[in-house]
Amino acid sequence: MELGIGMFGDVHIDPKTGKMQSAAQRTQEIIEEIKLMDEVGVDFFGMGEHHRIDYAVSSPEIILAAAATVTKNIKLGSAVSVISSADPVKLFQDFSTVDLLSNGRAEIMAGRGSFIESFPLFGYDLKDYAELFEEKLALLLRLNKQDTVTWSGKFRKPLINQEIFPRPVHGSLPIWVAVGGTTSSVIRAGKLGLPVMFAIIGGAIENFKPLFEMYQQAWEDNGHPMDNFQVGVHMHAFFGENGQEVADQYYPLYAAQMNRIGASRGWPPYQRSQYDFGRSIHGHLVVGDVNQSVENILHVIEMFGLTRFSAHMDVGSPNHNEMMKAIELYGTQIIPKVKEALK
Repeated sequence: MELGIGMFGDVHIDPKTGKMQSAAQRTQEIIEEIKLMDEVGVDFFGMGEHHRIDYAVSSPEIILAAAATVTKNIKLGSAVSVISSADPVKLFQDFSTVDLLSNGRAEIMAGRGSFIESFPLFGYDLKDYAELFEEKLALLLRLNKQDTVTWSGKFRKPLINQEIFPRPVHGSLPIWVAVGGTTSSVIRAGKLGLPVMFAIIGGAIENFKPLFEMYQQAWEDNGHPMDNFQVGVHMHAFFGENGQEVADQYYPLYAAQMNRIGASRGWPPYQRSQYDFGRSIHGHLVVGDVNQSVENILHVIEMFGLTRFSAHMDVGSPNHNEMMKAIELYGTQIIPKVKEALK
């Protein structure tokens, strides 16, 4: 069982003035935060890819390369790399380089992404959304298995006996697929025998149970050994010493970010009742003190048979000092208690 942290690189926006933190300051803070994660025993870190003013990170691999030089044990991956609008060859080379810098700790998490800004930015048409993902994921998997590749597809020039360098430390990289609630994505990952990270970022967690069952069924039906079965969840989280205090302090930041995103998606204004339900044992938020968080994490692990839990901790960008305190609590108290209980 692995317990880690994911981030999207949200920049802090002053709730009173609307002033936005600089990307330079936020990226430097992120490196400090990853360094602390490594020191307190967090198992893995995932960095998101976004192309918006309210996120500081457009290239996870660059942040991860920097983090590789100040960490020793923590796994370093994307969360996610938007494979649909990326060049799989360059993506593989970049993460192979991170793998070399970190002595074999790099991972790729491929996904469609939760925003669409990268498509026009890199010259892709949204009408090809599904085809792009399928083709580019297939190419990435081929690159990961073969040193020399011959390949052709619809969206890039062919590769003919092309050698791909550098190679990762162990010859290949762990590649995960991130999914939301799309049935076809879940079944595809099961058929391919790829580990899946489910993003549970709203509603009751019980509603996701059929998707987990569908994934495992596809895995087994396609002959993949259960010894290799890996599945995780990504849930919004934040931690403090006093559960009610941290919940009350975090709510304005979280609600503001939900409303910023929701404004472009037609969502109604975010309500405190949604937040309070989200913090319950049935909800999608792990926001509270050590004991509350341990209880919620154990509940979701046991419900879905997880091998990995990712706490997405920078939604709305709490300030750096609060992030450092939350990371320390997670690594020194929550993770050990969860692992001890699972024994």
